Amino acid sequence: MIRIAFFIITNLAVVCALSLFLLFTHMSSHSIYVLVFSSMILGFTGSIISLLMSKWIAINSMGGKILKYPINEIEKWLTNKIKQQSELIGIKTPQILIYDSNDVNAFATGPNRNSSLIGLSTGLIKNMKSSEIEAVIAHEISHISNGDMVTMVLLQGIVNTFVIFISRFITHLVSGLIYGFNKSENSTLIKVMSYIMCTTMEIIFGILATIITMWFSRKREFYADEGSSKIVGKEKMIAALIRLKKFVPQKSNNLMSAFYINGDMKSIFSKLFMSHPSIERRISNLNKKK
Repeated sequence: MIRIAFFIITNLAVVCALSLFLLFTHMSSHSIYVLVFSSMILGFTGSIISLLMSKWIAINSMGGKILKYPINEIEKWLTNKIKQQSELIGIKTPQILIYDSNDVNAFATGPNRNSSLIGLSTGLIKNMKSSEIEAVIAHEISHISNGDMVTMVLLQGIVNTFVIFISRFITHLVSGLIYGFNKSENSTLIKVMSYIMCTTMEIIFGILATIITMWFSRKREFYADEGSSKIVGKEKMIAALIRLKKFVPQKSNNLMSAFYINGDMKSIFSKLFMSHPSIERRISNLNKKK
């Protein structure tokens, strides 16, 4: 899912930048309370900045155009459908981004329910029937209505806090055992070694945290599918998923493939990092609903 990819990448960039500053100022080594507080500030800052920048990053990264004034029938139809569904759900109409890509993909992002954006690829518009596109739009509208980006921020902020806290706590403990807690604390060499040690652990714990984040994302996809079914009907959403199945990337070296709305990677390891459940599981979940 593109919105998740943008969110995680921006979050990691912000956290890494602030982490370097925090480590070299040695703020977090003086007391457990300062460590906890600084970890929370650092962890949630990255998530909040990612959320606030989400629309800007999506627009500038994907290219394409914001659909302000529809000039043809398909653009008029898309504008009307998104407006109708937004009014039905009770949210402000999202901005519409159409970007040039052969991938059959769509995403929703934005800091809140009334300041959001829905992106649609030209590949999706060309390869799906109008009823199927309607269901995909409803799926993204459900993400917005459910406040999934905000809940993602809260979750990511919490896991960031734990990753930063544990990494720095272990680094301080190991450095103290090796160099002594009160010896040569200002040594540049010790600071560099501590930074390398802390960064390594942040990467390891960050990977584990990403598994938690992706698990949460997969759960939210089921809710968005169910939300789409309530808006346009279960049959349309299932038809859209069946259509998406035809465009599953079978073999791809593209790191973004795990984020695709039609992602269906096979290995157990790769499934841990997928933002979406398999198409089969999503269809099965909908069929269980009345």
